[in-house]
Amino acid sequence: MGVEGCTKCIKYLLFFFNFIFWLAGGIILGVALWLRHDSQTTNILYLQLGDKQAPNTFYVGIYILIAVGAVMMFVGFLGCYGAIQESQCLLGTFFTCLVILFACEVAAGIWGFVNKDQIAKDVKQFYDQAFQQVLKAESESNNGKAVVKTFHETLDCCGPDNGIEAIPALWRADLCPKKELFEFHTNCHRKIDELFSGKLYLIGIAAIVVAVILIFEMILSMVLCCGIRNSSVY
Repeated sequence: MGVEGCTKCIKYLLFFFNFIFWLAGGIILGVALWLRHDSQTTNILYLQLGDKQAPNTFYVGIYILIAVGAVMMFVGFLGCYGAIQESQCLLGTFFTCLVILFACEVAAGIWGFVNKDQIAKDVKQFYDQAFQQVLKAESESNNGKAVVKTFHETLDCCGPDNGIEAIPALWRADLCPKKELFEFHTNCHRKIDELFSGKLYLIGIAAIVVAVILIFEMILSMVLCCGIRNSSVY
C-alpha cells in the first residue's frame, strides 16, 4: 500500500531534493576536475626546484572534492530510487550515507579552514626560494629561472612584494612579462593570494549549499521512512 496525503507530498519533495543533490554532486565533481586541470594551478603546482616539488596541499583538497562529488551523485540516485520505491531499507541506507557525508563535509571544512592560508603561504615560499636563487645566479643547476618565469607568465606578475626593484634591468626584461609604457607589474605574492583565495571561495559556496541540502534530505528521509512504516500497519 502506497503512502497518502502529506506523506506522499514528502515523498515527491524528497525526490526533488535528491535530484538537486545529484545535480550538486555533478557540479562539485565538475568544479573539482576543472580546478585539478586549470592551467594556472597546474603550471605552478607541477613545478620542481632542484629536488623539491611545489606544495601539493591544494591538490589534496581537490582530490577530496572529486571523491565527494562522485559519492554525492551515487547517494542522490539512491535517494531518488528509494523515495519512488517507498523502500524503508533504501531510505535507511540513504540516511546513513547522508550522516557520513555530513560528517565528512564538516571534517573537510575544518581542514580547509585550518589550511586556507597555509596553501598560499607554502606556494609563496616556494616562489621566494626560486627568486632568491635567480638573484644569486644559482638557478642554472636547479631550474630556478624556469620556475620564476613560469610564475611570472602564468600569473602575469613580477617579483615578491616590491622585489622587482632587486632584479637587474637586463634580467627584468627576460624574467618579467612585457608591459606597455606606463604599465606596472603586480607583485607575485598578491597574485598568489588572489589565485587561491578565489578558488577557495568557490569551494566554500559549494560546501554551504551542499550542507543545507544534506540537512533537508536527512529530515525528509526520516519523515518519509516513518510515514511508510505507519502506512504499512493499516
